Amino acid sequence: METTIMALTIDPRSAHAPQVQTVLTKHGCIIKTRIGLHETSSDSCSERGIILLHINSASDEVKDLEKELLNVEGVTVKHMSL
Repeated sequence: METTIMALTIDPRSAHAPQVQTVLTKHGCIIKTRIGLHETSSDSCSERGIILLHINSASDEVKDLEKELLNVEGVTVKHMSL
């Protein structure tokens, strides 16, 4: 098992977040922590979302998750193993 930190961006967030949520739910058992971020103010809400994941899993499962996320339009993924 490895500890992996994965960051993904979703742009536009409102259009692609439901597909990302489906992928994350499918792989939910390997995700220890999930933090979702987007800029907001009183009169607007950013269309660029950022999700940080703390994953504890074998590298092949992390690769499967990354591959499925990259299949969603508007998503980019970066990760590092610790």
